[in-house]
Amino acid sequence: MISSSLHDVSLYELALSVEQPPHPLQVSPTTFKSVVTTFLDVLIDRQIPATVLLKLPRGAVWQAEVDRYCKLAGSNSSVYSLQTHREEDKLGETPASPVTEVSYSHASEPTQPESNHSESTHTELTPSEIEDSDLIDDQGIVSTAGVHPTQNLILPLAPESQLRREYFLLVISPEFSGLVLAHRPRSVRGNRFDAVAGDVPLTITKVGQAGDDELERKHPLLGLCSFESATIQRILDGIHRAICVGQADQPLTVEVDELLQNWDELTRSVAIAHQSPLMLGQLLTRQIQQQEEIWHSNAASRRQAETAAALQMENEELLNAIRLKDEFLKNVGQELRTPLTTMKTAVTLLNSPSLKAAQRQKYMELLTQECDRQSALITSVLDLIQLENTIEHNSTQPLRLADIVPGVISTYQPLAQEKGVMVAYTIPEDLPAVSCSSAWLRQIVINLLHNGIKFTSQGGRVWVRAKQQGDYVQIEFQDTGVGIAPTDIPKIFDRFYKARSGSGDESSGAGLGLSIVQQLLLRCGGSISVKSKPGEGSIFTVLLPVYR
Repeated sequence: MISSSLHDVSLYELALSVEQPPHPLQVSPTTFKSVVTTFLDVLIDRQIPATVLLKLPRGAVWQAEVDRYCKLAGSNSSVYSLQTHREEDKLGETPASPVTEVSYSHASEPTQPESNHSESTHTELTPSEIEDSDLIDDQGIVSTAGVHPTQNLILPLAPESQLRREYFLLVISPEFSGLVLAHRPRSVRGNRFDAVAGDVPLTITKVGQAGDDELERKHPLLGLCSFESATIQRILDGIHRAICVGQADQPLTVEVDELLQNWDELTRSVAIAHQSPLMLGQLLTRQIQQQEEIWHSNAASRRQAETAAALQMENEELLNAIRLKDEFLKNVGQELRTPLTTMKTAVTLLNSPSLKAAQRQKYMELLTQECDRQSALITSVLDLIQLENTIEHNSTQPLRLADIVPGVISTYQPLAQEKGVMVAYTIPEDLPAVSCSSAWLRQIVINLLHNGIKFTSQGGRVWVRAKQQGDYVQIEFQDTGVGIAPTDIPKIFDRFYKARSGSGDESSGAGLGLSIVQQLLLRCGGSISVKSKPGEGSIFTVLLPVYR
């Protein structure tokens, strides 16, 4: 029996009493596990016989490290796992299974362990099971590499032990001794750690897991790593006291009694351990390798996330394109239905036996007008579809406005005279060539000039002026027509949108002319803008890049 008057103390505070770091070292659970893995890897690689005392959170991800070491550690190694009676740190996983103790001699027959802890289960492997476990070499000889007489013993601590919020890995051997220690504070306020009521479960996140940085920040640890014999001996004293408190008021098991009796010998081995630069270099190298693996894994995850984000963006663009196509087809159907309905009504009325000659002529003119309207609509839709399917700008060429604009205006002079509208233009001969397709430039001038004439009443005027503006040539199309309401100006370049009114023939348009002009200018590297006031007319300003 051990006296129950003893009490244990925080290992972190003990370590700080010997080694006071310049600043508190805040680490994440993932970093702490990485350092623990590094220590165990070096022990396994160099097959160093060591006594390992540890206290890690419960959970498969932590228990896997202990099981791996027990499987691959060198001969004469021992593992002592400290656990509180009420362990809360389950990492959101199922509790680890009881420790399995497996003992081997260097012969082919497995041997019984000397003792077994009450919380452990013992497993003997038969020769056939050894074969199945990949421990037979190419010559059929049982390999002892990775097979060991390691004793993995669970040491219970008091439920309210000061070690309950601390995790550590302590390696003791004549060749190498080292300590990795993490203290979990109860709360964090700024950069200061305050002890308050309440427990925070420790969490480890997978590399590349979404939101892992946020999860890691929720569970900070205060870390410490030391190879100083004075610090390690002080920690051993604290562990010894914690074990004694945990065993108070209950009979000692054989394993615990043997460990406590040999504690002084364990402490002396710390004093004779020589931390060679080679060993420390291997620890550092292994840690660098692990960080590189984490970095590469994170980089791969970032690339996958970027690829997923790009695919998501492309998917949204495709969905938006499909939606626009659907809206376009819907609008086309509606626009085609309107003239057809009018034509059907006119044809029905023409069949009336009581129809007078004047009315018959009126309905015939209406049929001609609606046929022209539908033809213009179909032509505009085909032009727009052709533009949208044009990806390359290879058709652009140097063009002089004086070679294109006057010819288009002369073609529309008869229409303007018939309506009583004066058309004039000013195109200087010395303007530099612009970069555009001849057909595209002609279509731009036709649409804007036709709009100006159509929405200008008798006695009005339409001007076309051109001048150079830096690296662009500016063409203005000004009219004294009905103008455009301020609320309609942002919408006039939308497909099928018809804003002007008052001229009497605006219904003959398809509502695609300005949309086509805008698309043509975008492909030429140009732009279009408009200024207008209702009743005062409009000014459409086109900018075309100078050909280089």
